[in-house]
Amino acid sequence: MNPKQHTWGVIFDMDGVLIDSYRAHFISWRKMLRNHGLDITEEQFAATFGQTNPDILAQLHPSVKQERYPVLAEEKEKAFREIISAHFPEMEGASELIAALHEAGAALAVGSSGPAENLKAVLSALPGGMRFTATTNGSELTRGKPDPEVFLTTARKLGLPPARCVVVEDAPAGGDRGQGSRMCGHCPHRNCYARAPGKRRSRGRLPPRADS
Repeated sequence: MNPKQHTWGVIFDMDGVLIDSYRAHFISWRKMLRNHGLDITEEQFAATFGQTNPDILAQLHPSVKQERYPVLAEEKEKAFREIISAHFPEMEGASELIAALHEAGAALAVGSSGPAENLKAVLSALPGGMRFTATTNGSELTRGKPDPEVFLTTARKLGLPPARCVVVEDAPAGGDRGQGSRMCGHCPHRNCYARAPGKRRSRGRLPPRADS
């Protein structure tokens, strides 16, 4: 089905929503940084989780020259893909949610600040990954969390207005992205951030069908 034939859509973040990638990202960051005489604590990592690699490097190691960012980032992401390829940590309930939303008629998409290679690796390993009709990756973005650019870009790819999309996100900065884009925020996973614009936290709300 052409995504533009759908009347509503669901845009998933990737890390912490489709894949339980926290440990894999932390280990790959630490491995890369230690290879270059640097380091990262888990507290520092947790505070920056979900941000872009350049933003993380700039915050934690401002002495690193910006021209080194692409090489360091690629080294880190390569280590990450090696870790998840050895054992893919699907987020509990992710594949079931994808199947249910697909059956309900939602257009499905992923919006992530991660590299295209990571997105491809995750969707290839994830049951139901072929049901996503649009993706946005970090190379297509100029701004990271909490800016809503990734969700707005992905909604355009689905051919849907932001008000007809639900954002599934696990991090507060990402939830703010969904709110800033005027989309409804929702996440089915425990301890996730879920808030619709101007409303209290909520779970399970989907936008009404166009004909309702």
